[in-house]
Amino acid sequence: MRYSTLFGKTKKASTKKYEAKSQELLIRAGFIDQVGSGIYTLLPLGKRVLEKIDNIIGEEMNKIGGQEISMPLLHPHSFWKKTGRWYSFEALFKTKSRYAGAQYALAPTHEEIVTPLVAKFVQSYRDLPVFLYHITEKFRDEPRPKSGILRGREFGMKDLYSFHSSREDLEKYYQKVKKAYLNICCHNFFCKWQKGKDC
Repeated sequence: MRYSTLFGKTKKASTKKYEAKSQELLIRAGFIDQVGSGIYTLLPLGKRVLEKIDNIIGEEMNKIGGQEISMPLLHPHSFWKKTGRWYSFEALFKTKSRYAGAQYALAPTHEEIVTPLVAKFVQSYRDLPVFLYHITEKFRDEPRPKSGILRGREFGMKDLYSFHSSREDLEKYYQKVKKAYLNICCHNFFCKWQKGKDC
């Protein structure tokens, strides 16, 4: 990609006040564009960076037995009502269908969806453990979005959900997950410095 044809070029210093310095730098560098408070468009450079990060995360999750799934962003309200979080999750975006008054939530997290999903397919302890992850958008009705793209009203998040037959197995897997997250965080920094060794 030639810079001359790049959509979303670097901008000069802005007089606009931003909530976070990182937000200002990403906008000025042409990685993102702010649509509204806590809402952003990823420009070509930002999209390329995000894809690279997603690939690094996916590699590490696959190494520890994770299987990637894609869950819906629109959740029937019955799932949230069953867990009691329809009213207690303060940042929940709620919407109502024009048909039959059906209510939905815009996904702020996916515990309400993944747990019944696993219950459908796990018939006995022999089907465990199960490690599922996904990388997707989330929506939270934040009263005051802050920290730029880190805490907006719409943002990307990676979740890993694990299901075990024993506490001992859970603790053992937890150690693997910790190591995987360390590898993700230092992938292009310390690991290269250590000549490709894991962190």
